[in-house]
Amino acid sequence: MASNSWKSKVLLNVLSYLDYKTGKFIIVGSKRVGSLYRVIQLSIIGYLVGYVFLSKKSYQTKEESIQSTVMTKLKGVAVTNTSEFGQMVWGPVDYVIPPQGEAVFFIVTNFIETPNQKLGNCAELWGIVPQSPNVPDGHCKGDEDCAEGELVVAGHGVRTGRCLRDNGKSNGTCEIYSWCPIERRCQPQDRHKHKNMLREAENFTIYIKNVIRFPKFSFSKANVQDTADKFHLKKCRYDEALEPYCPIFRLGDIVNQTGHSFQDMALKGGIIGILIGWECDLDRDPSECQPRYDFTHIDVNVSRESSGFNFRHARYFKTGSGESYRTHFKVFGIRINIMVHGKAGKFCIIPTIIHIGSGLACIGGGAWFCDWILLYLMKNREFYKDWKFENVKNSTTEDVKQTPEEQQLTDPSPEV
Repeated sequence: MASNSWKSKVLLNVLSYLDYKTGKFIIVGSKRVGSLYRVIQLSIIGYLVGYVFLSKKSYQTKEESIQSTVMTKLKGVAVTNTSEFGQMVWGPVDYVIPPQGEAVFFIVTNFIETPNQKLGNCAELWGIVPQSPNVPDGHCKGDEDCAEGELVVAGHGVRTGRCLRDNGKSNGTCEIYSWCPIERRCQPQDRHKHKNMLREAENFTIYIKNVIRFPKFSFSKANVQDTADKFHLKKCRYDEALEPYCPIFRLGDIVNQTGHSFQDMALKGGIIGILIGWECDLDRDPSECQPRYDFTHIDVNVSRESSGFNFRHARYFKTGSGESYRTHFKVFGIRINIMVHGKAGKFCIIPTIIHIGSGLACIGGGAWFCDWILLYLMKNREFYKDWKFENVKNSTTEDVKQTPEEQQLTDPSPEV
């Protein structure tokens, strides 16, 4: 008999897993708790709809691995008039380095030239100035300080073994074999007096063609608008308010966008970054996917001594007799770095379901929070607990606790 009772209990426990269990809903007439619950609900729904979906567009799948190529082309002419060269016309082949139209390029705006350099012997320091800090290794007091065949550290050539002194002074400079005369050491100081500046460079134009691709969506786009006007690119100039999508930029406007004066930057040079940003919502028409341009002066916080941008190069010639000579240039100008970044998004059901599920879970958390207030912080919490939690015991051993509704349903009073 006991064995049969034990088997029955096991069977009942197994079968109990097949029972359907549902929550018990109780309507509590507390306006404070009810108002709090509705505020929580509306806040979560507002956050989900307003921020997650409308602002962040989290219903989309994203891609930020943009593929990009940039091509540039400069146009404009400048004229300089120097004592060495006379009047000279500068075109893009003269002032753009390199000329291939890359994403990083240099525009000459100022220069210091040392013409007619030939291989020979000359002083390491201009005018034999021993106090010059530019080439400390070029100073000497006698020929023994200028060992023949040794290179001058941070200098211009090879020592010949002679120490050159001016008017019998004790200090002098080593004679070297190099391209003579050596480079002039003057620095540009006043943009109003400097005759070598390419003053017309402010009106040079830069055509920037940028083609991007988002491989995840097989979407490609260029920053050149499709238009029936074949002269559009010849007439338009970029303007943040009037022509925000024109890919032709005036050099002076680019510098002004960084908050600096073009003439000041043209004197000693500088580095400017052009950032092209693509934010593409691919659920909309492709024509709405347009770039945004930002301009920044990259080297603005460097020390005064190392500010600006310059480098050296030379142009080589030969005389009729075959003798080589060159003109040495120290050029100052604006280095432009074009950087492209972007992201694209398109509707996807998976992130949409995930964020909706997260929102519903947060609403469930709001219900739990209100229950916690009701059962542990309210004055009538014990009363609410009695209604919230009901212990149902085996009817064979004890009477089943009945709620007032159940008592009403089981009331044996006769119907009228």
